[in-house]
Amino acid sequence: MEILVCVKRVPTVGGKIAITPDGQEVDTRASGFSISPHEECAVEEAVQITDRLGGAVSVLTLGPAAAIAAEVRAHAYDLVLLGNEAADTGDYQVGIRLAHELGWPVATGIKNLSASAAGVTARREYRGVEEAYSLSLPAVVTVKEGINLPRYPSLPGRLRAKRAAVERSAPAWAAEGLRKQALRVPPSSKHQAAVLGHGIDAVPELVRVLDELGVLP
Repeated sequence: MEILVCVKRVPTVGGKIAITPDGQEVDTRASGFSISPHEECAVEEAVQITDRLGGAVSVLTLGPAAAIAAEVRAHAYDLVLLGNEAADTGDYQVGIRLAHELGWPVATGIKNLSASAAGVTARREYRGVEEAYSLSLPAVVTVKEGINLPRYPSLPGRLRAKRAAVERSAPAWAAEGLRKQALRVPPSSKHQAAVLGHGIDAVPELVRVLDELGVLP
């Protein structure tokens, strides 16, 4: 099975997200870089599938604006895996839009994936209910963190990766008429603590608050 995994370079998770003054990009001047946790799991899932069924895994990342669909069409991929969303902008659209452009079936938010030469069965949980989707190949699937536990390369593996040839191409791309207006960082919720009193004088007020919360017998 030939599998393509799409990854994106994102600022290291855990840092404070800041936006550039024009509101168009994430300010990365003080950030390290990684790939999204969902995408780490997508790479691991692809490796596990090819370990079982044979085939090869390719990883695609884009720099300046380019067309993923054009790159997919140029190769005989059976399955395209993506992370469910990017860690920096939180976009959920790439997998769905790619599948629509290719005319392929798609399943998103997947936490369990079974693959065979005939197709894939993708499972996810929604509001406590498991949903299962059977997709014929070729197909697009977006996976979530937790679908597996990614393995990290050994030192010899890292050295071999540095010697591996990286193919670069510039597919033709045309604007589709959509324009980004601006990015924004959602306001964080503020938590405030209230002092109920000091020493034993605080006990009646504490009892009242617990009673309002419904935690008293």
